[in-house]
Amino acid sequence: MNPDAGNGGVESSAEIELRVQQNLLSKEKDLKKLRRVYSHSQSLAQCQGWLAQNLPQAERISVVSNAEAARRAAKEKGAAAIAGELAAQRYGLKILARSIEDAADNTTRFLVLGKIDPAPTGRDRTSLVMSAENKPGAVHALLTPLAEHRVSMSRIESRPSRAKSGLWEYVFFIDVEGHQKDPALSRALAALGEKAPLLKILGSYPAAQ
Repeated sequence: MNPDAGNGGVESSAEIELRVQQNLLSKEKDLKKLRRVYSHSQSLAQCQGWLAQNLPQAERISVVSNAEAARRAAKEKGAAAIAGELAAQRYGLKILARSIEDAADNTTRFLVLGKIDPAPTGRDRTSLVMSAENKPGAVHALLTPLAEHRVSMSRIESRPSRAKSGLWEYVFFIDVEGHQKDPALSRALAALGEKAPLLKILGSYPAAQ
């Protein structure tokens, strides 16, 4: 399948990195009464040092979002959530501890979606999603064009595929350095399009400062 750059639809048009403060929220006033801590898996990972030191007895439960974590903590006795101040206000929770993230420079990356196709700036990043056939060496073969055209890959994540064709089991979300209109990346994407059962270019955009 050839690369599809969106055809005027919604795609990634910018990248922003924001400083994130993780707080422990609960209806309880005493840490010793907490038996469960809800949060998104990333937030739990970002606070595991603090949790191990201050709440070693509490079960850590991953949920789909920090807002969902706060909602559950507001309804359950002995429960807490890791979330922001707005979640505390919305669900009537107390902030028992602020800035419990293990890294002081903790940031979260956001992509801005829109119908604008940014032009190359010389400091760009491109996001794409692709699939691989379920056979040995398939992913390595797909990544080979990036190496051959000297394109740097900054991120790769796999997610279970919902496809029912049986051709693949996972899809891969990948970030590469450069703009899809750059000659080297353009050639690499063309080669990927010939190998991948599915290739979707989510957009090219200026990288965050």
